[in-house]
Amino acid sequence: MTGIVSTPLWSEWLALRDRLAADVVRTGRSSGGSLEQTGEQPVLIAGVAGALGNELRPGDLVVADEIRGEAEPIPSHASPFLVGALRRAGLRVHHGPIVTTRRIVDAQDARRTLGATGALVADTESALVAAAAPLGQAAAIRAVVDTPDHRLLRPGTLVRGPKALWALRRAAPVIDAWAAATGDREIVLAGPRSFCSGVERAIEIVERALARHGPPVYVRRQIVHNSHVVRELERRGAVFVEEVSEIPEGSVTVLAAHGVAPQVRTDAAIRNLRVIDATCPLVAKVHSEVRRFVARGNTVFLIGHRDHEEVVGTRGEAPDQVVVVADPDEAGRVSAADPRRVSYVMQTTLAVDEAEETAAVLRERFPALTGPRSDDICYATTNRQQAVRAVARNAELVLVLGSANSSNSHRLAEVAAAEGVQAYLVDDASAVDLRRLHGVRRIGVTAGASAPPQLVDDLVRCLSGLGRVAVTETSVADEDIRFTLPREVS
Repeated sequence: MTGIVSTPLWSEWLALRDRLAADVVRTGRSSGGSLEQTGEQPVLIAGVAGALGNELRPGDLVVADEIRGEAEPIPSHASPFLVGALRRAGLRVHHGPIVTTRRIVDAQDARRTLGATGALVADTESALVAAAAPLGQAAAIRAVVDTPDHRLLRPGTLVRGPKALWALRRAAPVIDAWAAATGDREIVLAGPRSFCSGVERAIEIVERALARHGPPVYVRRQIVHNSHVVRELERRGAVFVEEVSEIPEGSVTVLAAHGVAPQVRTDAAIRNLRVIDATCPLVAKVHSEVRRFVARGNTVFLIGHRDHEEVVGTRGEAPDQVVVVADPDEAGRVSAADPRRVSYVMQTTLAVDEAEETAAVLRERFPALTGPRSDDICYATTNRQQAVRAVARNAELVLVLGSANSSNSHRLAEVAAAEGVQAYLVDDASAVDLRRLHGVRRIGVTAGASAPPQLVDDLVRCLSGLGRVAVTETSVADEDIRFTLPREVS
């Protein structure tokens, strides 16, 4: 693959060129570089540029999401990969349009005019070079060397110029990783993936509450475990709090999909909160099972992760009679007040095989053990685990989209890894390590039940910025379940 480096006027650029493992073509008014060397392959342009606003500082990097020139804007599909990698390298990075002009833009008025279009920096080459790449497969990294208040043709450039070049030197390993990651690929999507019915219901409850009552609508804890969902709802006016004690009395309050202990409802009533319950119906089913078993006088073994919100809420139904069991080892050690009166339930987002191993140990130790009438692990969790397992068997790498606090997303990565393939949980495309893509030509992609489907589309688009992609899908089930909304928002 060819990295095309747009050369500034300083000879120090040669040191950066020598550090790059990618092929380099020097361009610029005084260079003899030829764009014909690129061929039909991805192109990356690196060099310096002038900022169009004073919020950027000399030495800042700008990664183009699109490159503008005299023709149509040129998209840069892989830019989120570069943004994430550069930020993890400790660099100050901005993500937005780069504009190419026929000559250096130095006057403040001219910069202000260009800045009003949304562009972050201006250069004289990027659009010309990017046009040589297949659509979407051009990338551009520009280091800020001057700003409207500190313009290029001033003595201070002798100080600001080295700052920009130093930032580019620090970016060199990322540029190398980009070059090594380029290439054509097959992407296999696992089906089903992304939102389940319970998550869709919870998000819709908050959206309808905002539409009906107006902001703010308070939500106890994250409505679902996904940072993108939370940020979008915050943008619309939702306010997320840890406990109901933080909510002003009488306010509209939504309880998250993971369920809560009865004490939380009591505390909400004391504050006269207008509560809308977004608990997933499958989680509510587990709560009901616990109450039923406890009413018989049974000890209830709750198979799950003790710090997960769903488990905390479920155990809250009867803290003195519910014992959390995390794995088969713990199942081999737990005890009950009366071994003849024992039951078990499960966290809904567990890995099916591991949960069953724990239940099997409990059954062997407690012959009188009774369980739920139907499996507690939800249909969506089971379907997504089966789908990622099928994809992992024929993939070189599996990427699971989901936030770090999402239990079901973690389980998907674990299920894929159990098939002998490298599998990673990433919050979005910007979290993908370019080095993981080196030499990988077949990638499996899925998303946890709390991850928006748009994240999958974004990741596929980013991968298409590194080379041609062929997208297929492996589906193991069709999901047509739809949960009803609570009367408060229906």
